[in-house]
Amino acid sequence: MSKLTLLVVDDDDLIIQSLRIVLKDSWKIIAANTIAEIPEGGYHAAFVDMHLTPGSNRPEGLEAIKKIRDGEPHMEIVAMSGDLNRELMEKTLAAGASRFLAKPLSEQEVRLTLEKIEALLLMQQANLRGHSHKTQFIGDSPVAQTIRKQVAGLAGENGPILVLGESGTGKEVVANLLHDQNPDTPLIQVNIAAIPENLFESELFGHLKGSFTGAEQNKMGLTEAAHGGLLFLDEIEALSLPLQVKLLRFLESGEVRRVGSDKTVHVKCRVVVASNRDLKSMIQTNEFREDLYWRISGTQIQLSPLRDRKEDIPAIAQFFMTSDPVRRKTLEADAIQKLQSYDWPGNVRELKRVCQQLILTSPLPVIRAEDVEAVLSPNSPQATDSLSVDTSMGLQELVARYEAKVLKQVLGSTDDVEQALETLKISRSSLYKKIKDYQIAWRN
Repeated sequence: MSKLTLLVVDDDDLIIQSLRIVLKDSWKIIAANTIAEIPEGGYHAAFVDMHLTPGSNRPEGLEAIKKIRDGEPHMEIVAMSGDLNRELMEKTLAAGASRFLAKPLSEQEVRLTLEKIEALLLMQQANLRGHSHKTQFIGDSPVAQTIRKQVAGLAGENGPILVLGESGTGKEVVANLLHDQNPDTPLIQVNIAAIPENLFESELFGHLKGSFTGAEQNKMGLTEAAHGGLLFLDEIEALSLPLQVKLLRFLESGEVRRVGSDKTVHVKCRVVVASNRDLKSMIQTNEFREDLYWRISGTQIQLSPLRDRKEDIPAIAQFFMTSDPVRRKTLEADAIQKLQSYDWPGNVRELKRVCQQLILTSPLPVIRAEDVEAVLSPNSPQATDSLSVDTSMGLQELVARYEAKVLKQVLGSTDDVEQALETLKISRSSLYKKIKDYQIAWRN
C-alpha cells in the first residue's frame, strides 16, 4: 500500500509538525487550523482537535467532525483533546468520531491507532478489488462492516482472540484476515477435531525421537512452528478436559515442552481460537474448563449466520461465481431473490457449494431462479417436471446412472473430501468405493 494521507485539524502548529516528524515514513500529513480550511477530500483518515480557537472553551471540533463525516460517511475520524470531560468525549463519538485520543499525544498510541486504521483500509480496498491475493470478508451490510472494523481494531494486539459462530460463517476467514496484518509471518492452522486425542500433545507441542512407539525422529510441534506468527485453533470445543489443561498452561506461560523432553522452549505467537458451540453452556455441563474460557475470551468476535445478513448474499454469490476463470456466469435478479429466500443452514460454505454447482449445471451464461431451485431442491416439482426417463434400461441401471451423475456433480465442485462427505452424507469408505465403481476421475 502506498503512503496514506492523514488530515490533522488543529490550531497548534507544533502538534502538526510533531506528527509530520513521527509519521514521515508511513503517512503524508495535510493540515487545517480552522474548519474553513478543511479540504473536501484527498485524505484517508482525520485527527481532529476539539478546541480550535485559543482561549475558547467551545468545542468547535465537533463541527469539524460533522463536516468531514458529511463529505466522507465512512471516514475514520479520531478526536483529540486535553479536555477529558466525559460528556465531551461521548459527544465526539455521537458526532461521528470512531475513537478519542487524550492530549498530550503518545507516539506509541498514535502509531497503534493508525495501524488499526491502515488495517481497515487494506480490507476495504481488497473488497473493492474483488479477487485478489488478500483475504476478504465480503459484504457491505452493517454486520460485515462491524466485523471488518473489529478485525482492524485488533491490529497490533497480541492477546488471544476467540471467534464464535455457526459452522460455515467464516471463522477461518477472520483468522486469515488477522494474519494478513503481518503477512510475512507463519500461519499455522489446526483443526482440533481432526487430530486423534492420543496424538494431540505430540502434534501441538512436538516430541523427541523414541519418546513413544512410532516416534522415529524428533518432531517440532505446531506451536513452535507458529513462533513469531499466528496459531489458529479451530473447533476448540473438541479438546478433551486433560488436554485443555495443557493448552491453558501454554497460553499462560508461552512455554512448550516436547513429549519426552525435560527442556522448555519459549514460543511467542498470536493465538486465535474458534468454536461453533456455546462454550459457556459447555462449562455448565463440565465439558469445558472455565479457566481456559476466561483465558481465551478476553477478545471475542461473534460471526452472524448468513440468514441474518441476507443483504450480503448477492455480493458473496457473485464473488464465488467469478472465481471460475473459464465459465463466467452471472446471476439474474430472480436468481438472487431465490438465493435470498433460502435460510442457508450451512451458511457461506453452503452458498459457495451451491454457486460451484450452478456454474457446472446451469445451461445458459446467465443463472435463473429455476437453476437455483434445481440445486437447492433437486426433488422439487420445478426441478423434476421436465425429467424424461428411459425405463427400458431398468431401475437398477437408472439408479446407478443417476448416482454416478450426482457423484460427478458434487466431486466436480470441490477438492475437499470433508465437504464432499458432508454434502453426500455418506462414509469415507463408501465414497472411495463409489468413485472406484463408477471410474470417476477426481482431481483430489
